Amino acid sequence: MIVGSIAMLAAILLAFLRVPLAFSLLAVSVAGIGFAINWNIALQLLPLTISDAVLSYDLAVVPMFILMGNVISKTGIAHDLFRAAYAFVGNVRGGLALSTMVACSGFSAVCGSSYATAATMAKVAYPSMKKYKYSDELASGTIAAGGTLGILIPPSIIMVVYGILTQTNIGDLFIAGVIPGLLGLALYMAAIRFVAARNPSHAPQGEKTPWPEKLKALSGIWPFVLLFGL
Repeated sequence: MIVGSIAMLAAILLAFLRVPLAFSLLAVSVAGIGFAINWNIALQLLPLTISDAVLSYDLAVVPMFILMGNVISKTGIAHDLFRAAYAFVGNVRGGLALSTMVACSGFSAVCGSSYATAATMAKVAYPSMKKYKYSDELASGTIAAGGTLGILIPPSIIMVVYGILTQTNIGDLFIAGVIPGLLGLALYMAAIRFVAARNPSHAPQGEKTPWPEKLKALSGIWPFVLLFGL
């Protein structure tokens, strides 16, 4: 109990000192085993633990999800998704924030990471909201809230890890996350509309997009649809 508490405090301290989390956890683990059991055993377990983690078939999905998020961000698919969402809901008050939330849900459906979703939307949507004089509170709050959809709307890294740890069918977990994810999206959008209606200065009204432009924007998201289908 005492060793565990000391190890946890040491890991937190190293994290605050900006030591990469993987190295801080590794150092604390080796030191804990060394002090509690034997240093020879700790040093023998070190390469085995690293190799097991790197060669883990189950956990290989995690870096692949992160890679997918980076690919979507760098190739401009996220911009196309945001542009399509804005074409349909951008004309109402708070439309840019609503578009951001829709784009977050779509990005989550192919990425699976909350961090990647929030980071990408911060680059894609935040400059547009600032350009049209959205308040900092609504702009940053929308992106932060939309990022949380990344762990709920399938596929999700957290669901994969949870399924591995609990031996639960990951496909069933993905199916179970669909309705809560859509419900979360709907409630977030309702909250944005409420804020925009209560205090219009937070969210100016956008311009209406003609149907030819809507269809043109919609045609640009076919890579996203293809990735989601695959």
